[in-house]
Amino acid sequence: MRARQNGGVLRRLGPIAAAVLLSLGALTGCGGDGNDNDSDDGSPGPSSETSEGEASYLPVPDGVELTEPGSELDVGESGVIAWQPRQNLVGVLDITVTRLEKTSFAESFEGWDVKAEQNKDVTPYFVRATVTNVGDTNLSERLVPLYATDTSDTLIEPTKFTEEFKPCPGGTLPRGYLAGESTEVCMVYLIGDGLQLGGVTFRPTEAFEAITWSGEIQPIEKPKDDKKNNRDNG
Repeated sequence: MRARQNGGVLRRLGPIAAAVLLSLGALTGCGGDGNDNDSDDGSPGPSSETSEGEASYLPVPDGVELTEPGSELDVGESGVIAWQPRQNLVGVLDITVTRLEKTSFAESFEGWDVKAEQNKDVTPYFVRATVTNVGDTNLSERLVPLYATDTSDTLIEPTKFTEEFKPCPGGTLPRGYLAGESTEVCMVYLIGDGLQLGGVTFRPTEAFEAITWSGEIQPIEKPKDDKKNNRDNG
């Protein structure tokens, strides 16, 4: 399976400050943003306990059962994954991919300079998920480790916004994301010309047999305020 980066730099039109999109990069690499000091915030280190039964590919808290590598899940199904955002830190997430959406630059990126992306003939997709920290480590401001796959079986990195992108805020977990915390995320993927989003996958290393989620591609949901305005004007 090939890996491709479709990230780029998007800036708002006019005098507003630029908003730069950064690719996720190596999922197992060392992160910035002060996360290397996780041990200083009182969060415990990776658990040495493993779940009962079949051995886990990473150490997880007692009672946590990881989804078997190679599993193929439908949208709406839960998968439990473990990965190492950096050395000596194991994150464990219960992920439910809730919705796959196809959009367009015209529909969702008003006010953004997307000429370069349009020239590349890429199509934006949103992937929404509910994520729960079922480990025992602080995953504050970590990126949810999911790639997209397209219909050519290529891995596509998600995009991280340094400025808020309201239609789909990204896959960064909240600050102070402790054990038991749950949140909703939305990730942006750019899929190449003539291809479609095939699904999303967890594959932290090349040797790992990917866990995938797939399902029907939906149109984007209109913001609730827009729906209310439409009713009021009807």
